[in-house]
Amino acid sequence: MRIGAHMSIGGGKQLALERGYELGCETIQAFIRNVRGWTSKPLEQNEIDDFLETKERYKDSIWPIMSHNSYLINLATSDEEKLLKSYTAMHDEILKAEQLKLDYVVIHPGTYNYNDKNESKNTGLTRIAEQLNLLLKETKKFKVKVLLETVAGQGHNIGRKFRHLSNIINKITDKNRIGVCFDTCHSFASGYDFTTKEKYEAMWDRFEDTIGLKYLYAFHLNDSERELGSRVDRHTHIGQGKIGKKPFGFFINDERFAELPGILETPKGDDMKYDIMNLNILNSLKES
Repeated sequence: MRIGAHMSIGGGKQLALERGYELGCETIQAFIRNVRGWTSKPLEQNEIDDFLETKERYKDSIWPIMSHNSYLINLATSDEEKLLKSYTAMHDEILKAEQLKLDYVVIHPGTYNYNDKNESKNTGLTRIAEQLNLLLKETKKFKVKVLLETVAGQGHNIGRKFRHLSNIINKITDKNRIGVCFDTCHSFASGYDFTTKEKYEAMWDRFEDTIGLKYLYAFHLNDSERELGSRVDRHTHIGQGKIGKKPFGFFINDERFAELPGILETPKGDDMKYDIMNLNILNSLKES
């Protein structure tokens, strides 16, 4: 597995690549638009040029590169105003990712409107697929892929079960541009146990039967503050949570995932010391 971390774009988007290279990241993830608001100004050409020049400089060291969309985006909602805002923001995310020649955009599937008696998990799943089909059709000449992230399942979030993601993917017309990002903290919190090698292999057998490993493109590598099946999304440092250090070795040494990115989203420190600590732990688990 190619090991990296979510990097800050403070001071310029290209600096995410510089920071990643400085830490020895083999892959990175970054936010590329405003994640706290619906609107985000267009990328200026100098921003694009600076990023692409830096990307070219580190092309042999850092790949693939992915973005994470705004947490405000909810493609499952029946609220027409919020759905339009979500669609517009997601379109902007995909556009910016394409302009920066990123490989993937990671998205939380969404939350259905449980206050609406006509809404359910199934209507939410269908709506996500409908919105993604529209987005992929509108950006049909783009190369960037959209990855559905496994979630912990807090509240009425969709995506805590493999069958939720399979349901969406089965409805997507352009399957070449859809995939999955497996988050270790989220999946553990949602109830998937991979803490022994036997349980780890059984989980991937289930994934293959339900979704298909061909749709797995990326990982988020995070320990979990909360216990198995808690459905609470709380990331912590590798080896300091309920997952423990050992299971991460199963992931990073799995030959099936040798070329896939594994991104840390663990708590940050002011000087990236926690990223360094977590990267060192993961790299120590690599088998020669």
